Amino acid sequence: MTSRERWTVYPLLFLSLGLAVRAIVVPSGEFLAARVDDLECIRLSCEEIVVVGEEGEVLVHIGREVASDDSLPTAGGRIELHDQDGTLTRSISGSVAQPADAETSGE
Repeated sequence: MTSRERWTVYPLLFLSLGLAVRAIVVPSGEFLAARVDDLECIRLSCEEIVVVGEEGEVLVHIGREVASDDSLPTAGGRIELHDQDGTLTRSISGSVAQPADAETSGE
């Protein structure tokens, strides 16, 4: 193999090997989950937040409330507080069907 052929073949070989390794090492698409110990940000935008205890029980759930009647538009936000057993103890909702003075309900 001549020197000119080596200058053509070897860079192409390393390029193809690098692209093959990159496809395996770096996943493409969106990440479905990430685990971090500390997150600091100015603004966080998400659809819902769920705080889970050590045994997997839901302690706090913040999200959108779904209207029970299909003719109503989707209701506002909802915050649910659960006890250590996962039983719903308090909830705050911004439902369209509720009057303004009945936003807080305890169960």
